[in-house]
Amino acid sequence: MAAASASAGNAGEPRLVDRCIDAAARCRASVEAWRRQRRSLERLPGQLADALLSRLAARRLLSPSLLEPALGAGDRLQRQHRRRCGVAGLPRLLPLPGHPQAGGLQEGRPLRDLGTVLKELDLSRCSRITDAGIKHIVSIDSLEKLHLSETGLTDNGVMLISALKGLNLLDLGGIHMTDKALRSLQVLTQLEHLDIWGSEITDEGASILKAFTRLRFLNVSWTHVTRLPPLPNMKYLNMSNCTIYSIRGGDSEVHIPLQKFTASAASIVDVDEVFSSIVASSFSFLDMSGCSLSNLYGLQKMKSLEHLDLSLSRVTDDAIEYVANIGMKLRYLSLKNTGITSQAPCILAGTVPNLASLSLAYTKVDDSALVYISMMPSLRVIDLSHTSLVLKQTQRKYCLCLYLSISYILKV
Repeated sequence: MAAASASAGNAGEPRLVDRCIDAAARCRASVEAWRRQRRSLERLPGQLADALLSRLAARRLLSPSLLEPALGAGDRLQRQHRRRCGVAGLPRLLPLPGHPQAGGLQEGRPLRDLGTVLKELDLSRCSRITDAGIKHIVSIDSLEKLHLSETGLTDNGVMLISALKGLNLLDLGGIHMTDKALRSLQVLTQLEHLDIWGSEITDEGASILKAFTRLRFLNVSWTHVTRLPPLPNMKYLNMSNCTIYSIRGGDSEVHIPLQKFTASAASIVDVDEVFSSIVASSFSFLDMSGCSLSNLYGLQKMKSLEHLDLSLSRVTDDAIEYVANIGMKLRYLSLKNTGITSQAPCILAGTVPNLASLSLAYTKVDDSALVYISMMPSLRVIDLSHTSLVLKQTQRKYCLCLYLSISYILKV
């Protein structure tokens, strides 16, 4: 049977286990059939239970009563991208001792205390989760990671989260919370990851972020934040679609050990202030796609960069010399939809020995660029689509392959 299953898998047919999962999640009647046979998710190996849960969720067959027996089997409850769990279901999904709706369990059956078991709860995009539901969640003292992005919370619900003192990750992205709600979270001193994109937070609210001394990840994209206080342990920062003045509160003595900075479609007002506040030796990832920035002078010390995205920016050939000066460790570079010409690869030639991926799409690069591209020995992926090259496609590929050992994607 196993050999036949493997053979079927090799032939491109669904494996036996996939067929079984599909049959178990075919419709509501099939679910009720195996439940009547006293089969439950808690008896399945974790990987199979996850696969069945995903199939049931995709077909909108999940219910709190179905999930309830599985809660004791692990310490993670994954509900991402599902919208069918509402406030009415939470007391059963998150049973509380003495709660009148903690039912669904047979009398005398031991109820495992979620307050000591559940470590991570993901209710992202469950739009029916509101402030009323949070009242049940905050009783789970063991929670360390809580994902509530794009739910129906308001300031009142967010403020209740302050009771979960053990949280080290909190995702509130897409919730229209204000400075008042953020201030209430200052007591969560264990936070290392905070996601509040799309909120109504301003500089006044952002000033309390200094209370999170262990913060390593912060996403304030699509907010009104323009200045951040000094965050000495910050590694990953996202300020996309923000107007940026400073990321260290104007304190010139503070340097942030950033590794990754995403500022897509942001307006960087004081370039020197922003980039001089970053520890250059640890800085490896920069996304400034869609920025109005055209002067790259502030990048001249960032010699550890490995990933640089300048697509959809105002960068022209004049700014490429700054890229060449920091190109020694670059592995990914996107100049897509910028104002560069074939002069740009000419400037880069010989300065980017480790560059593996390059995008020059939607630029004025022409056939003369091919010889300069040939001087990039590590290049494996290149995008030359929608450029000014006039050679036929087969000729372009032939010319490039003569020079390069491109082995992955070649768009010309």
